[in-house]
Amino acid sequence: MSGVESSAEAIDPRTLDRHECGACGYIYEPVKGDSLGKIAAGTPFEDLPTDWRCPVCGARTARFTNIGPAGSPSGFKENLGYGFGVNTLTPGQKNLLIFGGLAIAVLFFLSLYGLQ
Repeated sequence: MSGVESSAEAIDPRTLDRHECGACGYIYEPVKGDSLGKIAAGTPFEDLPTDWRCPVCGARTARFTNIGPAGSPSGFKENLGYGFGVNTLTPGQKNLLIFGGLAIAVLFFLSLYGLQ
């Protein structure tokens, strides 16, 4: 390098993964942290203290499962390659596709009233 150090370190994608409690459905997001448990924002799930519990139901960290980062495609990873490519869309993109298609269909139906 030319002596210029980058202050931003490479971020491990696993540190952004959210974890869901199997008992109550609470989702721990590292970006937000846990204000009740005094866990700072940006703390990966793997770095939580051993005595940390779910703030909703009190379950241990062993009850949590990794559900991936926010905005990732929903569903099982092995099924993402099937279909017409819709399986790789994020939930927001799927909503846009569904409701956008419905809006276009309604507009088309209403345009039929203009025919003589």
